[in-house]
Amino acid sequence: MSTAPDAGAAGTATVAAVSVRDVAHVYGRGGSAVRALGPISLDVPAGEFLVLVGPSGCGKSTLLRLIAGFDRPTSGAVTVRGEVPEPGRQSGVVFQQPRLFPWHTVGDNVGLALRYAGVPRAERPARVAELLDRVGLSGTAGRRVWEISGGQQQRVAMARALAGDRDLLLLDEPFAALDALTRERLQEDLRRVGHETGSTSVFVTHSVDEAVFLATRIVVLSRRPGVVTLDLPVDLPRTGLDPDELRGLPEYAALRAETGAAVRAAA
Repeated sequence: MSTAPDAGAAGTATVAAVSVRDVAHVYGRGGSAVRALGPISLDVPAGEFLVLVGPSGCGKSTLLRLIAGFDRPTSGAVTVRGEVPEPGRQSGVVFQQPRLFPWHTVGDNVGLALRYAGVPRAERPARVAELLDRVGLSGTAGRRVWEISGGQQQRVAMARALAGDRDLLLLDEPFAALDALTRERLQEDLRRVGHETGSTSVFVTHSVDEAVFLATRIVVLSRRPGVVTLDLPVDLPRTGLDPDELRGLPEYAALRAETGAAVRAAA
């Protein structure tokens, strides 16, 4: 189910944080052309944590790249708060690999993002410390990238994505290469950070459990070309329960079963 535009009276409608309207995307031309996505339409309200899940090759990452402004859709329109997205301007992006600069310290990697965001030099050290604390890396600013673990490197990537005070965070399978324990810890941290900051997030994953744990809304895409086969609100407590208690809720199990069935059907 796709989300229809707000039909309220003129002047009363709220601009969505992200709007995707009749979007389709094709790679290549002629006989070698591959239709990767769509048509698809959905709105992402401000403050929502939307998780895109589906089989490999269904267009999840393609849709994320369109929202980030890295690509333009073949047809249809993508807007972020009413504007055409431009890389690095409206959103922070976290990829599967951290993509840090190994010749810089942890703090310098985050500080560089602050510099590009226009934060005055005098304010950057305090902001670096604040951001590293937010992602659980207090006291690591002076360490080199190769001196920290893969999970810690991904935390630095998250801090860098948050550096510009952008209220849209885009994450493309950021925990896929990590071991199970580190992955769970980062999921918990990301869930907390999202709640504390009130930012809007769009997260791509293959994991049904990860989708249910993180999301306030799950969208399942079909196999290529990806279209929406399930649009599911997730009404689970964001505070007051530890992760094991949350995962033990009957509602959690029901959401996981419904999402898993939709992903299997989509594949």
